[in-house]
Amino acid sequence: MSAPELMIWALAIPSIGAVLILMSEGRPNQRETVTLLTAVSLFAVIASLVPTVYAGGRPDVSLFTMLPGLEIRLTLEPLGMMFACVASGLWIVNSIYSIGYMRAKKEGHQTRFYACFAIAIASAMGAAMAGNMLTLFLFYEILTLSTYPLVTHHGDEQAVRSGRTYLGILLGTSIFFQLGAIIWTWSVAGTLDFTEGGILNGKIEGPLIGLMLFLYMYGIGKAALMPIHRWLPAAMVAPTPVSALLHAVAVVKAGVFTVLKVIVYIFGADFLRESGYADWLMYVAAASLLLASVVALTKDNLKARLAYSTVSQLAYVVLGAALLMPLSIVGGAMHIAMHAFGKITLFFCAGAIYVASGKTEVSDMDGIGRRMPVTLAAFCIGSLSVIGLPPFGGAWSKYFLALGAMDAGHVVFVAVFMISSLLNVAYLMPIVARGFFAGSDDGGGIREAPIFCVVPLCLTAFGCLLLFFFADDLYTLLAPIGGGPG
Repeated sequence: MSAPELMIWALAIPSIGAVLILMSEGRPNQRETVTLLTAVSLFAVIASLVPTVYAGGRPDVSLFTMLPGLEIRLTLEPLGMMFACVASGLWIVNSIYSIGYMRAKKEGHQTRFYACFAIAIASAMGAAMAGNMLTLFLFYEILTLSTYPLVTHHGDEQAVRSGRTYLGILLGTSIFFQLGAIIWTWSVAGTLDFTEGGILNGKIEGPLIGLMLFLYMYGIGKAALMPIHRWLPAAMVAPTPVSALLHAVAVVKAGVFTVLKVIVYIFGADFLRESGYADWLMYVAAASLLLASVVALTKDNLKARLAYSTVSQLAYVVLGAALLMPLSIVGGAMHIAMHAFGKITLFFCAGAIYVASGKTEVSDMDGIGRRMPVTLAAFCIGSLSVIGLPPFGGAWSKYFLALGAMDAGHVVFVAVFMISSLLNVAYLMPIVARGFFAGSDDGGGIREAPIFCVVPLCLTAFGCLLLFFFADDLYTLLAPIGGGPG
């Protein structure tokens, strides 16, 4: 099967899976079997495309033409290949975890849950393979709409209110800012195709460059730059598998992925660097990075603390892109994968603790590590990776980000990265310390969560370790987006 055909199958498989899941209403075993088979099949298709892209191929297929010169088109390049691998691979472990979590908590509307999850993954695949900004925008919006029922899954007043915040901010920013920037780009450049070196050089100049960049960066609401980040903490009312989807598998990763695509393939890093009109983005990203970490320190609810941690970690990627240096761009791209594995591990652990003990507040977790040692050990590994300590994957992405800041001559941002990592320690490691060393041995009968919850968090924790030792392969794949050989 040719690469273009495989790309079409990458869209079709989760879409077909969603239909089959809906047809499995009332038959949970069949529904979950379909979910797992669909996830494994999708990952197999995506994995089969890696050698082509790794070797320098850029498979391309046009789906249909909307207007002359304006197509819905798929093109697979290194950044999209990485995002597709992360999203499809983590869908497998998230599906396993969802089975354990949803059954243990006896959640309702499970068929709708799995079907919307499959549609969200299909839209993430479309975004990853988008060949132009219009295609990316289309799948970006489908991702927003398909995850809304997941955010409001419980259907209570709090869920509905949070869902309004989620949908209002993400649709509002994308329609009023991002779509405006896309139309503006089309009018001045005559194309929306993702092109190496960008398409705006010589098409726009002066302060208008900074204005268009503002429209894009704040139109990509899923990147959660402050102050349009509130949708992300609000969405924590959803079940934990949805939180994992939002933070690690698809949603926020689609946001920072889009930021990188716009800077690298729409503006062009060299064009922005020479113009000087992107400097403001560095400072906004740095402020978001530090402020979100400080807010995380104040949160006693574990999922809320992790949500603000994600706002901070997304700003690492945006800051890496805004530094406009090859190493910072590649480091930001690597951080998408490194953070995905670290953060999904942390959310899996938070959900496992909730399933096993009903505890959601950090202050209530004294001694829980002695009753749930596997879960807390995985939480420790995920934390160390997010902090950026070897031998875990986050160490490499933060290393390249710091090198990029040095190359750009911005030592202050090296300090920002270091201070943020210390804040990561301050809001994550006390949870581990509490769990293992505080409180009494009276666990009230608490034991590890069901095996379908525990196995996935062990796998993703192991993934944090593997990413450290295989970071060179990831760097080689992503080097072309920073202007290096690939």
